[in-house]
Amino acid sequence: MKEFIAFKKIPRLSRECVITEKIDGTNASIYIGEDGEFLTGSKERWITPSDDNRGFSKWAHENKDELMKLGVGHHFGEWWGSGIQRGYGYKKGEKFFSLFNVSKWSDDSIRPKCCLVVPVIGIGMFRTEFIEFALQELVKTGSIASPGFMMPEGVVIFHTQSGYLFKKTIKNDEAPKSIIKEE
Repeated sequence: MKEFIAFKKIPRLSRECVITEKIDGTNASIYIGEDGEFLTGSKERWITPSDDNRGFSKWAHENKDELMKLGVGHHFGEWWGSGIQRGYGYKKGEKFFSLFNVSKWSDDSIRPKCCLVVPVIGIGMFRTEFIEFALQELVKTGSIASPGFMMPEGVVIFHTQSGYLFKKTIKNDEAPKSIIKEE
């Protein structure tokens, strides 16, 4: 007999969301295994100091002792700064790793000292007006991650009930990324 497949529960849209600044860098990850295995990754592959992505793996291995405080599991974030995408005004090699999981890593006392966390813009009920307000605040005040940088990319919305992430950019949000030309 054919296995029965149940219809999944549909999450309600009008639930809490967390809006963070979308930092324009390169996706990076750290994996720590139960046995102490330490791996670094980009968005699509494992990387090493000799086969790196913008220096992230080299940096991570140099900071391994501190990064081990992240604990067992996958830890995702954005590697950004000098020479990466928008650069955020940094020109002397300054690079940063900002963790995505704000509910876990916003507390400075538990986060490894070498890591930042993506800035939270707001927490509240999911509403398109809330998201548009967050975008307009970034336009007016500039990047929260890099104060004084007036060309932030946009926001990431984490819908807590569904567990999904969505992004909305300040410019060209309607256009597929494949046809957007850098200004």
